[in-house]
Amino acid sequence: MNPSVLVSTMGGQAQVVTFALDALLAQGEEVEQVVVLHLSPEDARVQRALIQLGRAFADDFYAHAGRPCRFRHVAIRDDVRPLRDIRQEADAVATWQVVREVLSTLKVQGRRIHLCLAGGRRMIGLLALSAAMLIFDQYDRAWHMYTPREFLSRARDGAILHAGPADGVRLIQVPLTPWGAYFPGLRALAQATPEQMLAAPLRLMDRSDRARCEAVVAQLTTRQLEVLRAFAPGRSPQEVAEVLCISLKTVDTHKTVILGECRNAWEIDEKKRLDYHFLHDKFGLFFDDDSTG
Repeated sequence: MNPSVLVSTMGGQAQVVTFALDALLAQGEEVEQVVVLHLSPEDARVQRALIQLGRAFADDFYAHAGRPCRFRHVAIRDDVRPLRDIRQEADAVATWQVVREVLSTLKVQGRRIHLCLAGGRRMIGLLALSAAMLIFDQYDRAWHMYTPREFLSRARDGAILHAGPADGVRLIQVPLTPWGAYFPGLRALAQATPEQMLAAPLRLMDRSDRARCEAVVAQLTTRQLEVLRAFAPGRSPQEVAEVLCISLKTVDTHKTVILGECRNAWEIDEKKRLDYHFLHDKFGLFFDDDSTG
């Protein structure tokens, strides 16, 4: 089995990292490096945890397991300084960029990654999971760590740094589909900002839906197509009538024909009611794509 890297989010609890590493080593994983993502080291709890981990990995040697293991930590920061918390969207953007850079660099180096999301701010874990779906391949893993409440209390603040199955600590694999590995075009999103990522789905369509949209458009007259385009952004029939300067009755007539073509294209049962909302759901993305003209 190829050596791997443990990437762990951490708040002020060093044992989150060592518990995860111990569990992976117990599974037979050859972990050669540990990377910890955290907020500002000026925070007393974070500072204490980093000191404890520095001792556990002195000289890049994990004494507990008697094996070499490089340790490094990365502070979440903006352009100026490490963040003390994630309070606004700009902080989330900065966090995304740091997490993305760490994961992308490891994959460029050919590393297999174990991502542990048990420590630190929930937002860091969410952003890390989002990045992982774009950057990971099928050999990488994401993990949640379960620690029994009683043992968690005793281990708090690094009082206990190592645990085994007898202590009830275990890793639970998080189901994660590495979409970037299956659809390489999605990997470009890993270089986007969170705002761009949120907008990106508006430009992506299922291929089968696109083919059905094209089939409907091919059956429409020029005027019917104008009406469909007017409905696509989410307008009501009255709003379409006003935009196209036609009567509401004319809009309804064209809408009936358009929905009939949609029913055929999507093979929708006659008993199922369709209305203009369907046109927005299916064609909003279709006409938003510049390739459709």
